[in-house]
Amino acid sequence: MSNFIETIYKLYPQVVRTVGEDAFDADGNPVVYDRAVVEASVNATAYQLDREPEYPSLATFADAYYWAQKGDNTKMDEYVAACDAVKAKYPKPE
Repeated sequence: MSNFIETIYKLYPQVVRTVGEDAFDADGNPVVYDRAVVEASVNATAYQLDREPEYPSLATFADAYYWAQKGDNTKMDEYVAACDAVKAKYPKPE
């Protein structure tokens, strides 16, 4: 499902079905939505979808956390630096 369609469902809870970009309520009636509002919401959160596949894995975090608890912060510093690099590559819009 596209992010645009997912956002329609999120912003318009009365929508229970979509066909293409047309939205419908539980009775099959068309639901009129504001395309500009949906697109603005999609654009405001696009950075999250871009970041997700590039973040280091949770397994990497778990290993870094383990070693940090043992007093060696090297891996945790590397993990945080990798996360910072992804955040810099895909900044959050203001």
